[in-house]
Amino acid sequence: MLPSASLDTANKGMYEPCHGSAPDIAGQGIANPLATILSVSMMLRYSFNLTAAADAIEQAVSLVLDQGIRTGDIWSEGKVKVGTKEMGDAVVAALRNL
Repeated sequence: MLPSASLDTANKGMYEPCHGSAPDIAGQGIANPLATILSVSMMLRYSFNLTAAADAIEQAVSLVLDQGIRTGDIWSEGKVKVGTKEMGDAVVAALRNL
């Protein structure tokens, strides 16, 4: 769930999840998309100076997690287990409802 950025002095950068692309689970619908989503938030904040948009994405992710929605890698008893698409859809829905 960790986003990352490699920036130059002009704040141009490459943004990606710390865990990389996870080719071993590609196409299975079990990857956690939150690091990728949060990497987009970092890009909006640092390379495009779109702080409000970045804040909205981060808030949407927090709301989804507060609702107990989890992919299998972070799931625990009492939480709702979802796949990659469902997690992404939940973040989009939360973003639209802000």
